[in-house]
Amino acid sequence: MATVTVHALTYTYPKQARPVLDRLSGTFPAGKFSLLTGVSGGGKSTLLKLIAGLLPNDEPASITFDDQPLSAIAPGQRASTVAMLFQEPSTQFTMDTVENELRFALENQQVPATEIPRRSDAALAFVGITPLKHRKLMQLSGGEQQKVALAIIVAMDSDVILLDEPFASIDPPTRLVLLEKLVALCTKRGKTIILADHDLSGYQQWVDHLAVLADGQLHLLSTAETQTRFAAFTPQRLQLTHVQLPNDQLTVCLRGTQLGLTHGDRQLLTPQNLKFYAHRTTLITGPNGSGKSTLFKALVRLGRYQGHIAYRDTDIKKIHKRHYARQVGLMFQAASAQFLNVTVAEELALSQKYGNSTYFTSTRIQQLLQQLNLAGRDDRVLYSLSSGQQKKLQLLCMLIMAPAVLLLDEPLKGLDYASIQAVMHILTTVQRDLNLTLILISHQLSGLNDLVDLHLQLADHQLTYQGVRT
Repeated sequence: MATVTVHALTYTYPKQARPVLDRLSGTFPAGKFSLLTGVSGGGKSTLLKLIAGLLPNDEPASITFDDQPLSAIAPGQRASTVAMLFQEPSTQFTMDTVENELRFALENQQVPATEIPRRSDAALAFVGITPLKHRKLMQLSGGEQQKVALAIIVAMDSDVILLDEPFASIDPPTRLVLLEKLVALCTKRGKTIILADHDLSGYQQWVDHLAVLADGQLHLLSTAETQTRFAAFTPQRLQLTHVQLPNDQLTVCLRGTQLGLTHGDRQLLTPQNLKFYAHRTTLITGPNGSGKSTLFKALVRLGRYQGHIAYRDTDIKKIHKRHYARQVGLMFQAASAQFLNVTVAEELALSQKYGNSTYFTSTRIQQLLQQLNLAGRDDRVLYSLSSGQQKKLQLLCMLIMAPAVLLLDEPLKGLDYASIQAVMHILTTVQRDLNLTLILISHQLSGLNDLVDLHLQLADHQLTYQGVRT
């Protein structure tokens, strides 16, 4: 067990005038589950990285583990003291397969070679991903990668576990299972857990403390304030009450004929006929690794598929690639994978240059940046933005491109509740004004009810439209 204490911590990123953390103080008790929330870009990831020793800290005594700064702990013992799961787990992978990544992490802790297989297998079983043991990391879905990263943290057996948006790409049922496992790490193994998340669904009965990071300060909420925060994420608030089953009056824009998807020797989607409808918003849900992102790649000709896909009754393989890309666009799950420039202004200018519509004037773009709380960041390096800020900018850039059909893979990943509300307002307005077709994958359902018209569920290798669930 270890109590983490932060005392008068100030941190300012290079070339920035204002500190992201300003004399921040707080205590995360040993063997307890502390939940950290706050606005996108408010400093949550920065705080976790400082606690983990991953950012330079001129005042090492400002963060202590049982009154001992991390710098005073022998380098070989630090990983046993604290470990962190990043927002984008793929950025912390080094090896090719799941098994090799686990072995690499444990070898760096100098775990005896004879002990590594047992520790690795136990961690995979604990997270429930034993079948992924021999899979290549870069061929896993985003959710599967997050599970692997969690298994590595479990295998390392550190006293303090830091988790940055660990469920952002996890389907809701799995989220609850993993949350219970994290609680078990506290109650049965005495781990101190500090978890940063914007989506507060499912936490209410489990966490010991809820803290909000705002304006560089850490605020521990009272019981009444905590209940108010959790109330926005009750199951009733996450239901889709406006979805309808398709009817003959709707226009088909994308059609799959005996469309099937495979990944290696695994069948993801059994060949079926499938329709996507124009000028509507369709939500796709389903378990991690079931093939949702693989489907998106097929629809934009970035992945293989069985059968045929037609856009406006023309086989997509017969449409010139550049022309098709301007008609059907894909917003990647990882924002950083989509950026082509260095600064915010450069990326926006590129989208304006190749956009399909004059709708996005410079004035309108500045208004949208204001709504997304991104104004005044024109000269910021893209990769210095928080994950949530990158996601909002990525969405704006894709909207400026204005493809007739826009595929959105986890567009709400890493966004705080206020940002989700702003994004929903922008999507609703732009879709109405430009008559766009939106198809999105999301495990995060909060805020989607007023946007979504149709709901496709991927289960048992089949996609099926769903009506309102009672």
